[in-house]
Amino acid sequence: MEMKQISESCYAIMNEKNRVCDANSGFINRGDGVLVDTQSDLAHAQQMINMLSKVWSEMPKRVIITHEDGDHVWGNQLFPGAEFIAHQSVPERMKHVANPAETQHLLQGVANETTRMAIEQVHPGVVAIGQQLLEDYNLDGIELVMPTTVFDTRYNFDLAGMDVQLIYVGPCHSAGDTIVYVPDEGVLFAGDVVFQQCTPMGWIGSYEKWFQALDLIVQLAPKVIVPGHGPCCGVEGAVAMKEYLQYVRNESKKCFDEGLTSLEASKRIELGPYLDWRAPGRVYMNVERAYREFRGEPMNAPWNAPAVFDAVYEVANARGLKVEY
Repeated sequence: MEMKQISESCYAIMNEKNRVCDANSGFINRGDGVLVDTQSDLAHAQQMINMLSKVWSEMPKRVIITHEDGDHVWGNQLFPGAEFIAHQSVPERMKHVANPAETQHLLQGVANETTRMAIEQVHPGVVAIGQQLLEDYNLDGIELVMPTTVFDTRYNFDLAGMDVQLIYVGPCHSAGDTIVYVPDEGVLFAGDVVFQQCTPMGWIGSYEKWFQALDLIVQLAPKVIVPGHGPCCGVEGAVAMKEYLQYVRNESKKCFDEGLTSLEASKRIELGPYLDWRAPGRVYMNVERAYREFRGEPMNAPWNAPAVFDAVYEVANARGLKVEY
């Protein structure tokens, strides 16, 4: 984990491995302090707190939740008494996708050799992602702490004379997608609307909504973007994200029209420079999302997580790539 000052008042806290759960956080060192997202487990949240103590002597009074995924909220309990701010969809969504019990159960099963071997016979991808997570994360002791303040489309507040803008842009990656813009310092905390140097993936939303969100970020023209995953970037990071998503959707349509399945298409589509991004096998999720849209399915249709992990595993192996998530 690395903490980097990106403007006079703003900091980025980044996990360098840039794989699933290696989420970034942000901090605005002004007024009562504002934290953006709280990391993927208690150990990482505590490590972040220790880093922040070098520039801030107190705990932040506000915590902004950019969306509902566990890797952005599982450190919430280490900020008691803070105001937790999120889009109005986030509390209900957190109950379904951020409850740590399911992932804890997965990790416990993978950690046990007998159970792991049994799971691997049916879901090799589940074992692969579980083993990857066990390298860095421990979900024991996590208690889900919900937002205390919710908003609809926008939420602005004054932070010791500086405007902080929360803009709802979802659903594109997730239902609650919110970007946090600090115009006075040209900083934008993007949450998982932006991935940098790793393959993006989305759970709820549409390609069009994601394109609109990325276009808005480019229009705002921040000097620095802190993505949900990956190193900080400028607007070129949002442009690159949109180019990737457009390319995958266009290639997916060709495969769909040929009658290929989304899994077959994920093995065929040429990834070119995107092979250098972390976890290129995650292209399957983007192809499957495109197929869902082509079939006219709702953007909030549920995913079968074990099947997704298995598909990513199969795509990586078929392409001769390292299996990673």
